[in-house]
Amino acid sequence: MFSRRDFLKSSGLIAWGATVPTFLAKTARAAAPDKDNILVMVQLTGGNDGLNTVIPFTDPLYAQYRPTIKIPKEQVKKVNDSIGLHPALDGLSKLLETQALCVVQGVGYPNPSQSHFRSMDVWQAGSTAETLTEGWIGKAMKQNKATGFHVQGPNEIAPLALAGAPVQAPSITSLEDFQLKLAAASGKESKLQKNFIEGSASPSEQAQGLLDFVQRTAINTYESSKRLKEVASSYQPKSPYPQTGLANRLKLAAQLIDAGLGARVFYVGIDGFDTHSGQGGAAGPHANLLREVGDAIAAFYQDLAGRGHGDRVLITTFSEFGRRAKENGSRGTDHGSGAPMFLVGGKVRSGLVGTHPSLEKLEIGNLKHGLDFRQVYAAICDQWLGVKSAEVLGQKFEPAEVFKA
Repeated sequence: MFSRRDFLKSSGLIAWGATVPTFLAKTARAAAPDKDNILVMVQLTGGNDGLNTVIPFTDPLYAQYRPTIKIPKEQVKKVNDSIGLHPALDGLSKLLETQALCVVQGVGYPNPSQSHFRSMDVWQAGSTAETLTEGWIGKAMKQNKATGFHVQGPNEIAPLALAGAPVQAPSITSLEDFQLKLAAASGKESKLQKNFIEGSASPSEQAQGLLDFVQRTAINTYESSKRLKEVASSYQPKSPYPQTGLANRLKLAAQLIDAGLGARVFYVGIDGFDTHSGQGGAAGPHANLLREVGDAIAAFYQDLAGRGHGDRVLITTFSEFGRRAKENGSRGTDHGSGAPMFLVGGKVRSGLVGTHPSLEKLEIGNLKHGLDFRQVYAAICDQWLGVKSAEVLGQKFEPAEVFKA
C-alpha cells in the first residue's frame, strides 16, 4: 500500500521541515495581499553611535567631545539649521527630501543596561522585565494573526522579537529555501509526483485520504513555491540595489512582498556597530556601515514604492544602545544610550520627532533619552499593525507622533 509516509519520502516534502508547509498554507488562507500594512524591522547590532548618526553640528560641545571622530559641519546632511545626518546617509537624506523619512531623536529606556545581550533582549521584547521569553512583534502577530519572515544574515539566530507568534516565522536566506524539490530518480516519476501534489493525477481509492492530506497542507505551499520561483527568475527592481549584504536581504524581502504571500512582518539585521576603536568620522568603519544601511533602505523603499507598496510599508531601524558622548582613547566610542531611530515610509511624519539629547546634561557620560522606545512601538502597534499596544507592551505608553496626522 502507498502510505502517507512513503509519499512524503518520495515527493521530497520532508525536506521542507515541520513548519514551512503549515506556515505558507496559513499565510495563503489568512493573508490580504496588497492591502495590509507591512512592518520591516532593521536591527543595527552592536550599539550604533547615535551622536555621529544624527548630529547636533552647531553645538560646540560636539566638536569638543570628539576631536578626532567629529563630522565637519560642511559635510553634514542638514535636516534643519542645527541637526544633520552623517554624510554617509545620503540615501536616507534623499528620502527626507521626498518626505519619506522620520528621524526619532534621543530614544532609550530608564536605567539602561550596557550589556549587548540584556539590552538587545529588552528592545526585542519591548519590556524591562527580568525574564523575557516573548518578543513584542510576536505578541503583536498573535493579536492580528499575522505571519512573517526572518531574512537571515551571516551567523544570525532567530530573533527574540518574533518569539510568541502564532506561526513560527522561518529564517531564510534565499527564495530557493521555499522551492519544493521532487526527489524522484527519473523524470517520469518526478512528473507523477508533481501531478499528484497538484491534484491533477487520478489517485487510487486507497490514496484518496493521502490526497486530502496533501491538498490541505501542501497544495498552497506548492503553488507558492512555483510563484516564488517565477519571482526569482523575473524580478526587476524599480530601483537598483547596492551589492551589499543588507541590500541583498532587503531585496529578498521585497520579492516576498511583491509575490503577494501576505506576510506582514520582515526582520533583517546588520552587525558591526560595536565601534570601540578606530571608528572613524566622515570616513571609516562606522561611515561604511551607515552607508550600507542608508543606501540599502533607500533602494528597498524606492523599489517597493515603484510597485505601488510605498504607503503600506514601514521600515524601522533600531540598535540595542547608543554610544557615549565623548570619544575614548582608542578613537572610538564606548557603550552608551539615548540614540536615534529611523522610520521610512509613505505614511511617516517626515522630519525630526523629539528633541536631541543635551550634551551638557550627561548621565555618567551617557546621553539621556527623551523618548521611551516603547512609545515608538506603541505607535507602530496601535496605528500601523492595528493591535492593542498595552497588551503587547504590558502597560500603556503614549504613542510617539511618528505618523502623519
